[in-house]
Amino acid sequence: MIAYWLVLVAALLPYGFILYAKSTREYRVHGHNKHPREYEEKLVGARQRAHWAHLNGFEAFPPFAAGVVIAVIAGVPEARVNLIAGVFVACRVAHGLLYIADLDKLRSLAWFGGLGAVTSLYVLAAT
Repeated sequence: MIAYWLVLVAALLPYGFILYAKSTREYRVHGHNKHPREYEEKLVGARQRAHWAHLNGFEAFPPFAAGVVIAVIAGVPEARVNLIAGVFVACRVAHGLLYIADLDKLRSLAWFGGLGAVTSLYVLAAT
């Protein structure tokens, strides 16, 4: 089932954003990995927003993963679960990239798209 792979993609996606946030010479040279959270709190601009996208990705993940599992257990057709999971992941990728680009209104639309996808998994499972 493709949706299971998309759960894995969604679980790993936040790490891509934090890798971008930390991909600076300063981080590597000055040993900021000894106190990464302290370093992350001092980020500014696009790297700060990438850090925030990283955190938001972890917040969005649990309801999505549970929604996929619940929809599968409830017998929602596989093709529909796969499609909705794909929409969620696409929205989350867009959300992170739009966060980094500081496009707040589009970012919010992507966020709502992901929320809609998750909600639809639960609604389909319940009907």
